[in-house]
Amino acid sequence: MTKAANDDSQTSSETGESLAFSFGGVERAGSFGGEYSDLHYNDMDDYWEPPLDTLFLAQLANQQAHHGSLINARAGYIAARFQGGGGGITSEEIRALARDYIQFGHLGAQIIFNRMRQPMMLGHLPAMYLRRKKNRDFVLLERDDKKISISQSAIAFVKQYDPQQQIYGLPDYLGGVQSALLNVDATLFRRKYYLNGAHMGYIFYATDPSLSKEDEDELKSKIQSSKGIGNFRSLFINIPNGKEKGIQLIPVGDIATKDDFERIKNITAQDVLVAHRFPGGKAGIIPQGNATFGDPTKVGLEYARDEIIPACKLIMEGINKQVPPRLHVKFDLTLPTAA
Repeated sequence: MTKAANDDSQTSSETGESLAFSFGGVERAGSFGGEYSDLHYNDMDDYWEPPLDTLFLAQLANQQAHHGSLINARAGYIAARFQGGGGGITSEEIRALARDYIQFGHLGAQIIFNRMRQPMMLGHLPAMYLRRKKNRDFVLLERDDKKISISQSAIAFVKQYDPQQQIYGLPDYLGGVQSALLNVDATLFRRKYYLNGAHMGYIFYATDPSLSKEDEDELKSKIQSSKGIGNFRSLFINIPNGKEKGIQLIPVGDIATKDDFERIKNITAQDVLVAHRFPGGKAGIIPQGNATFGDPTKVGLEYARDEIIPACKLIMEGINKQVPPRLHVKFDLTLPTAA
């Protein structure tokens, strides 16, 4: 870029005015959610609205690595202790019921009847779309605003305790949701850190009086268009008779951002593990410093005793008290001895 000999345009240096502009704006990396709302009745659709957004609970498990893996692991441990019953319900359906119980705080086991209205077997109903009416019957939501009404006698509904309401269950990991969201935001921010090119941003500092107004506008345009794909392209600037250090790039907060990212990821991962009451060693967490996770066999036995077996018992008793004996499910509630 050159400045014409008869150019009458004035730069900010020549007029004594300061020039400042910014690139980009505030952009939210992720989305908040998981707020517990008051229970209210949807009179138009005739069912109680859950206090927690079930779509949010479903999506969060797909966004945060530790949270989603822990839900799957806990459901798998429960399903692994299933020993049969339920009129031939499959292990796959038991695992789906266990996942609903962990992820949404409740499960719905459908009681399937034959033509003689005799209960034959149990099946799985997706808890994400299951709603309750005032008369205690259920509604299963389908596509295109369609709904299927199901009698309460055709569903064994098991829920985790919620002291604020007794219609739906409450996931036990809810206290770790904000940490899971912060972990997601840190990851998304880190991706934008690399994709945006501007990273945390920088100050483009220009004091050279030879820089014309047209050159300033062109530089501004070039820098603004450097985001996204191709953002690491080099920028050539030629100012005849320019001054040394007339143009400088001053980065803002790069190093601090890198350090904060690792610290946030580690702390929030620990929070999620605590919310699920899950051993760090079984979750694939690498110990920090000289710390260890102890004997994995002993840790596994303690976790089975304190978490897996109690959950199996709650689900088994919750289902069996609502179905005839021929449809009772059975779980292994014994604790193996250490080798």
